[in-house]
Amino acid sequence: MKFATKALHAGVEPDPTTGAIMTPIYQTSTFVQASPGNHKGYAYARGKNPTRNQLEKNIAALENAKHGLCFSSGMGATDAVIKLLRPGDEVITGDDLYGGTYRMFTKVFANYGIKFHFINLTDVNNISKYINEKTKLIWVETPTNPTMQVVDISACSVIAKKHGCVLAVDNTFASPYLQNPIDMGADIVMHSVTKYLGGHSDVIMGALCMNDDKLHEQLAFIHNSCGATPGPMDSFLVLRGIKTLHLRMERHCFNGRKIAEFLKSHPKVDKVYWPGFAEHPNHEIAKKQMRDFGGMISFDIKSKSKEDAFKIASSVKVFSLAESLGGVESLVNHPATMTHASVPADERARVGVTDSLLRLSVGVEDIDDLLEDLKQALG
Repeated sequence: MKFATKALHAGVEPDPTTGAIMTPIYQTSTFVQASPGNHKGYAYARGKNPTRNQLEKNIAALENAKHGLCFSSGMGATDAVIKLLRPGDEVITGDDLYGGTYRMFTKVFANYGIKFHFINLTDVNNISKYINEKTKLIWVETPTNPTMQVVDISACSVIAKKHGCVLAVDNTFASPYLQNPIDMGADIVMHSVTKYLGGHSDVIMGALCMNDDKLHEQLAFIHNSCGATPGPMDSFLVLRGIKTLHLRMERHCFNGRKIAEFLKSHPKVDKVYWPGFAEHPNHEIAKKQMRDFGGMISFDIKSKSKEDAFKIASSVKVFSLAESLGGVESLVNHPATMTHASVPADERARVGVTDSLLRLSVGVEDIDDLLEDLKQALG
């Protein structure tokens, strides 16, 4: 089944009672049992809900995975993966990482005796300098947030398997339309479903996909026991959003390319971070593992002035100054004070997250309006 068909139909069945083509919203906290323990697979909605189950099957199909689990947020999904670990275990991850993930790793789980190594993963050979018998997880984000670093998933998989580690890939920026890490050897794929999968800036949700039955069993236990599960209304909204994922991603990619090329030629722009440029680090890997290059772009301005960056971000009219990404509307973000404020300034600067860096989530508006908006904001 091709991607567009899976987006509409995979895992989704008509309502058996009425034949409704849209999955019903099972707005219930509990389910009646014929006798104690005698139920139809649904007992309490934290554990399972029919609306959520269809969504989990749908997302798993998009990632070519056997199992899917949906969480109340992307951070809830990430939290469940780290809960697979024990005190003394070590994690290797990238040095350009979503600020919320960095905060969770360093401010929450580091307190429980889990050690995190933040390294440059654009050269996977760096992993060998840190991997040891205590390494249990390699956590990869690609493309990264916000400097769009590209990490070779297949190469990371070879290393993870050699050392008996779990490889988890945050696939939020690419979406399953552009990239399928399971096919490249990843054990777990994480999504902030809030972003491209939901696509309409009206849901907070996360997801994990995997093939291994034992891994699914462990994560499903954490999922139910710790309770970071989404409600049926949010599940319904994401099911609806996914039906147009392929159409939205085509426009995100088209608009993203046009805007990246515009920014690259603008006299006030210093550097543009977008994996579609031939000179972008690991562009060849991006070509190999991605179907297109997406609508996420970051750029640094030549003045290197925080005030100038603020002025640009506050001058847009079609773009909106806001956190998040992946919705149909275009957004501009100042990572240093917004999404990555929890990352120490020296670490931000080391990977290029300067005070003059702006990140764009390019939406699906008319490209001429978006270009005109950036022209007037840049001045």
